Amino acid sequence: MSLLKPAISIVTPTFNRKDELAHLINSLNDQTLEPKYFEMIICDDGSTDGTEEHIKKWQMDVQFDIIYIFQKNLGPSFARNKAVESSSGELIVFTDSDCEADKNWLKHIYESYKKDNFDAFGGPDMAKDDFLPIQKAINFSMTSFFTTGGIRGHNSKMIAKFYPRTHNMGIKKKIFLKIGGFSSLRFGEDIELSNRVHKSGSNIKLLERAIVYHRRRTSLFKFFKQVYNSGVARINLAKRDSSMIEPIHFMPSILTIIAGLIILLATVYPITFAPYLIILICSLILVSIIGGFKEKTFKVVALLLMVMPFQIFGYGLGFIIAYIKRYILKHKEFSGFQRNFY
Repeated sequence: MSLLKPAISIVTPTFNRKDELAHLINSLNDQTLEPKYFEMIICDDGSTDGTEEHIKKWQMDVQFDIIYIFQKNLGPSFARNKAVESSSGELIVFTDSDCEADKNWLKHIYESYKKDNFDAFGGPDMAKDDFLPIQKAINFSMTSFFTTGGIRGHNSKMIAKFYPRTHNMGIKKKIFLKIGGFSSLRFGEDIELSNRVHKSGSNIKLLERAIVYHRRRTSLFKFFKQVYNSGVARINLAKRDSSMIEPIHFMPSILTIIAGLIILLATVYPITFAPYLIILICSLILVSIIGGFKEKTFKVVALLLMVMPFQIFGYGLGFIIAYIKRYILKHKEFSGFQRNFY
């Protein structure tokens, strides 16, 4: 146990992810920033896979301090808030249990913080060379300008407001406590927190060189549930504060409706609408090829032909259903797929 108060406290919630958590802990043990400058607080949100036993072993093997907390399954927001209560660092840094850090991740954060004294930051997530092809395909689909409009912090040229997200974000502890921590939202809670950080007048910085590698979903069904929940969450966010929805957020639902109509009309009036369907398919193929070059493997091309439609349709469907329920039918706030979803 270090006697020096750490500058950074890394907060990670986890649920039945002991194997993925191993990648994160090993990557933190290999950081170029000296271990005395950081600690890790893991809040176990009711795992039943032996996570606690593994963490006890890691506590003996790594060079930095790991604090372990257990709670019944309440969701990642409650887990993060509980972990912050046990933190010692001036800067709270969040990352998820399916991520691992680039070896210079904390060094970039620490040096930027000392230089600029920002109030909060966000950084990019990427795929590693050893990730599965489907993880690389999902990574491209989740980070590409073609599918997300470049709003997730992968470069400074964004067409919407930048909201740091919990796979790679940080905030001064005093500001986190002042604005009340994470809300009870089950999905989109990081965007909602970032919105309150913006409204507090805090200085939010994009750290493009502070990179984490995101071990994303390994099946299309799991990916569909994730993006569907994101579509629902965006409407819930908008109902809380209209500034959290911008024109870019309507695009997947608009594309979903347009593509659905083209496919339907092309089956009824093939001579008239088949050319539009061909344009749609060619556009998908072109972006998939670009993704193959970006991820450096053509295995990704075939996967993207499925992944991108799943993303756009999943998000668009969640957005449309939530819009109808919340704005037209006046239903209360709700979540999509909920069961122990991390």
